[in-house]
Amino acid sequence: MKQQWRGGLVRRLLLLLGACLLVGVLSGQYAWTLVVGLAAYLGWTLWQLLRLQQWLQRKQVDEPPPDGHGLWGEVFDSIYHLQRRDQRARGRLQAVIDRVQESTAALRDAIIMLDSDGNLEWWNIAAEQLLGLKTPQDSGQAISNLVRHPRFKEYFAEENYSEPLELPSPINERMRLQIQITLYGNCEHLMLVRDVTRVHQLEQMRKDFVANVSHELRTPLTVITGYLETLADNVEGVNPRWLRPLQQMQQQAVRMQNLLNDLLLLAKLEATDYPSDSLPIQLEPLLTSIRNDAIALSANRQHQVSLEVEPGLSLRGSEAELRSAFSNLAFNAVKYSPDGSSVCIRAWQDAQGIHVAVQDSGIGIEARHIPRLTERFYRVDASRSSSTGGTGLGLAIVKHVLLRHRGKLAISSSLGHGSLFSCHFPAQAVQEPH
Repeated sequence: MKQQWRGGLVRRLLLLLGACLLVGVLSGQYAWTLVVGLAAYLGWTLWQLLRLQQWLQRKQVDEPPPDGHGLWGEVFDSIYHLQRRDQRARGRLQAVIDRVQESTAALRDAIIMLDSDGNLEWWNIAAEQLLGLKTPQDSGQAISNLVRHPRFKEYFAEENYSEPLELPSPINERMRLQIQITLYGNCEHLMLVRDVTRVHQLEQMRKDFVANVSHELRTPLTVITGYLETLADNVEGVNPRWLRPLQQMQQQAVRMQNLLNDLLLLAKLEATDYPSDSLPIQLEPLLTSIRNDAIALSANRQHQVSLEVEPGLSLRGSEAELRSAFSNLAFNAVKYSPDGSSVCIRAWQDAQGIHVAVQDSGIGIEARHIPRLTERFYRVDASRSSSTGGTGLGLAIVKHVLLRHRGKLAISSSLGHGSLFSCHFPAQAVQEPH
């Protein structure tokens, strides 16, 4: 194409020069004829450029370029063909966009596109129904200005979207939404919002059932336990062959009572998102008390329980709940470690927040069990857990306590080398010293 244009331009210039020379021969004014001819050609070229510039300024996408002759006609024709090709490409892209928008409009789940700063760029119809977004006035608004729940603001600011977030709809408190954010492109956000009200109601029914049954069982179990204690205190008047059954019934009654207490504690933890008594808690005296309780639990098994705490560490939260979580980890380390082994409780602070870890030198846990350890009643070894009197709810309680304090539980273990349970609290939960 370039060679054709170059050849055409050379031919036209040669024709112009030939015509000027011919006129010069006839008139005898070679120089003036050449100057006038070149000036005319330059003026015609400038006029064509002016036409092109005016067409570009009008910015009409579908308007064809002006007509022309000669070299400029070829230029305008080339622009026209490029324009038509671009229109066809844009037509295909628009068809794809229309199909995507039609398909997303039919979805019951809300799809929202945000820029890197969290400002709204695009959303489907379901987003208006679930979150109350309005078209077009909300375009360009920050999503945190429209979804103002404190947990959503924390979730969005932390930029850790590995787990979905569940919270009430901003337009209907009885509607429960699950929000999942994915990063793509240049740190842009794709937000998927799903209505999980039905699932939440079923889960709430399950929680209420467990809590009510646990509460109702406490009274008859207390009566049974009381009579068993009375019989055990008067063993002289009991037939000797009934002593062992009485002891076993008393042990199982105590175990059942512990199970009910743990179930009621879990129901209480699940009832709200935040602790009701959020106060500054000094970790050193709290962990010292837990260490002493762990030593008392070890008794004749002679575990070496050590404590390493950076001075001045303080968390904001519920002391009773944190004591329950840390005690579960420390007591599990004692229960499931061989006699005479070491257990280390550590607490430290860094740029990410405060960390509390319990490390034992027990037999360890297989990797396949670790993801399920915080599930209710999940046991790595049912016989071993039964012999230690565990309820199977300890780590579930730890998980829920940490969630209420915006913390996370990390578990690492290998067979024959012990286990490490670490509680990580974000910087927002740290109580700065005054």
